[in-house]
Amino acid sequence: MRADAVRNRERIADIARQLFREKGYDAVSMDEVAKTAGVGVGTLYRHFPTKEALYDAAIQAWVETVNAAADKALAGEGAPRERLLAWFEAYVEFLTRHKGAAWRITSAMGDDDSPFAAKCRTYLNANQRVVDTLAGEGALRGDVDAMQLCRLVGGVAAVVDNSELSADAARSMLAVVADGVLAA
Repeated sequence: MRADAVRNRERIADIARQLFREKGYDAVSMDEVAKTAGVGVGTLYRHFPTKEALYDAAIQAWVETVNAAADKALAGEGAPRERLLAWFEAYVEFLTRHKGAAWRITSAMGDDDSPFAAKCRTYLNANQRVVDTLAGEGALRGDVDAMQLCRLVGGVAAVVDNSELSADAARSMLAVVADGVLAA
């Protein structure tokens, strides 16, 4: 790809990321992204043939950020419960960065045909590392798996994203989830 095409693609993804964060996925149109990015609609569609492809590119930077957050939570000091809660809080924060993303991503978990499949795999893989680490320490119940964590914590994130709950209320729900998955 030519240097100017790469710059256009990156600018479009950056603008889309800002718009999705500010307005939510449903409220952003492809025309609005093109206009705000200062490119023609044809240029936008050449790089991103669908809104889902644009959304995926706009939040691709999350892959590294999500992995770093999981690693940070697992490497943190403290009991398994505190490390698990640190990860859960980071996970909810990621899912609620873009209005409407929490339920979209959580409901797409396990659907390889979803336009959000790459994001789902990123979160699933991060949760798998958390499960593997904490299970290896004997800290999790034996029947807990990464998909369950994605759906449970994603459910809390969806409630937070669609309500006026305080951070304290979210933390208390996450504590209930953590207590439910930790070994007795």
